[in-house]
Amino acid sequence: MIGRFLVKLLRKALARPLYRKFAIFEAACQRPQATQEELLRRIVAFHADTTFGTDHGFGQIKTVTDFRRQVPVAAYERLEPYIRQVMAGKTNALLADPQVLMFALTSGTTAARKHIPITLQYLDDYRRGWNLWGLRAIKKHKQVFLKPILQLAGDADEYRSEAGIPCGNLSGFTAQVQKRIMRWMYVVPPATGKVKDARARTYVAVRFGIQKKLGMLMSANPSTLVNLARFMDREKEPLIRDVADGTLNAELDIPADIRTALAGRLKPRKERAAELEAFANRAGALLPRDVWPADRLLIGCWTGGSVRPYLRQLAAYYGDAPVRDLGLLASEGRMSIPVEDGTPSGVLDVTTHYFEFIPESEIDRPDPTVLGAHEVEADRNYYIVPTTKAGLYRYHISDLVRVTGFFHKTPTIEFLGKGNRFANLTGEKLSEHHVTQAVDRLVQSIPQPITAYALAPCWDDVQPYYGLFVEEQDACDPGLLRRFLLALDLALGENNIEYEAKRTSGRLGPPRAHIVPTGFWAQWDRERIAKTGGSPEQYKHPCLIGDISFRLSVPVVEGKAAA
Repeated sequence: MIGRFLVKLLRKALARPLYRKFAIFEAACQRPQATQEELLRRIVAFHADTTFGTDHGFGQIKTVTDFRRQVPVAAYERLEPYIRQVMAGKTNALLADPQVLMFALTSGTTAARKHIPITLQYLDDYRRGWNLWGLRAIKKHKQVFLKPILQLAGDADEYRSEAGIPCGNLSGFTAQVQKRIMRWMYVVPPATGKVKDARARTYVAVRFGIQKKLGMLMSANPSTLVNLARFMDREKEPLIRDVADGTLNAELDIPADIRTALAGRLKPRKERAAELEAFANRAGALLPRDVWPADRLLIGCWTGGSVRPYLRQLAAYYGDAPVRDLGLLASEGRMSIPVEDGTPSGVLDVTTHYFEFIPESEIDRPDPTVLGAHEVEADRNYYIVPTTKAGLYRYHISDLVRVTGFFHKTPTIEFLGKGNRFANLTGEKLSEHHVTQAVDRLVQSIPQPITAYALAPCWDDVQPYYGLFVEEQDACDPGLLRRFLLALDLALGENNIEYEAKRTSGRLGPPRAHIVPTGFWAQWDRERIAKTGGSPEQYKHPCLIGDISFRLSVPVVEGKAAA
């Protein structure tokens, strides 16, 4: 009774300031235009005397119209010369902040890694966004309050800039600078980010996780959670032995200093090991749904865009644990805060960044329509263009979002996909969103297994077509796969009238299946991450690959070339 009473008091003490913060956020959502325009004025005024501010006439900017006239919408390449100066120690080239804490490296999803400056202002806003997310999540799932959290993080200090500023993974950095009251709740030590070997890093995360009964399991990409679950069963014998003995598998490729730091946090847990062994013996496998009961667990991960094939697999490993989207979140900053379970939609964070929106159909125009947060319409698709306190101005991040509704007067948005993922054989300009929308709808009615996939244009001298590259384990029923391809053809035509026109005219052939070995996509993703750099947790597998030569680089399973 005393323990419950103390937990209740602690919950109230911790929640009270967060409730005040959410009340402030709600009030801002009642007046998005005023909130956004005041925020823009503060950003411009604060950075007016920087080199970038001087070059773009920040001193003369008084209105949104002035800002749009002085600063064009542009990608990272426009900012890179200024960021390079900051990396060399000339902070005032881009920022008026006294210090850059680190450079967050982008995930390498679409190109080489970019360096995003992280300042104290950025960090404060980042923490506040997570606090608001957590408040809403815990308010609905009180059973996870003060329970252990497993969150995967990378290396915050992969290398240093010319001025000695760390460059690395943002989640690794935030894990290092967590407040003491929160740090003890996270079961995976921050030092794990320094483990480079993928197997060893996953082993350490699972090793520290299974010795506790978790309340939250968090990773941006659900594919990481699927991999973690499979890894748990595959390595169950050494894992259970380590839990019993308080050890860490000696065969793992872990630097000696990191191993020593990790070992200091371990102790024998014979009773927990016996419990884990009983789970494995009873079910014939060691699965998260037994290790961390679903009625006491909340999963946080992305649920929109291209990750849905992996999201559909979670129930098999984690049972019916509730899933809450983490929001539109990138190294560049948090853009939305989900306030409900089971939806990829989140409230636009109008208090952190200034946002503009360009209609999807106008992105390639030289002078597109540009809208503020208060001007967008529900059920429309837009490219989101943030301006941040940390030096990203009218930044074309290439994220395509859909306005799904409104929270008070502020839009709720859902991430659809990277807008630079297009394929175009005969003028159809097929987007990744067209593909994921079609596949997600079809798997609800056709029992075709889809573990991982990608659609890619394939050249044929008679009739070019799109190939659906699926793994051998998902191609056991040729008749079902043909049925799926026929339905996919129709669904793509419904989503894209140009695709339908090209199919009707015969300029484009029907989709065909190309069967790749089981495990191909996981290996392809690992190689891609290794090539471009970035964090596996933030990486988004592409469901549309625009390279017409892709088919030639793929090891098609013998005798199962195309269906």
